Amino acid sequence: MAPRYEICVGLEKGHKTTKNVLKAKPSNAKGKLTKHNKFVRDLIREVAGFAPYERRAQELLRIGKEKRCLKFLKKRIGSHDLAKRKREEMQAVLQAMRKKAAA
Repeated sequence: MAPRYEICVGLEKGHKTTKNVLKAKPSNAKGKLTKHNKFVRDLIREVAGFAPYERRAQELLRIGKEKRCLKFLKKRIGSHDLAKRKREEMQAVLQAMRKKAAA
């Protein structure tokens, strides 16, 4: 690669500097799943159960309507990516129920 010169045009224009190495901010750890966090969420799920829209999503998955389930969740949650994540979660729950019933 060619040596880097300070020129006034192009992608690499301007005075060449070295990047500062910053330490990680505490806000970067927000939302991280910890052992305690997971325990609390599992406990709440056990006590409160599923929301009505989650039960309907599970029902749609049981009868094999995955696409309809995704569309339903997308409408309820508002985001395609979050709806896909929720559908995966509901499929995992159903799989665990089936596994528990078989044992």
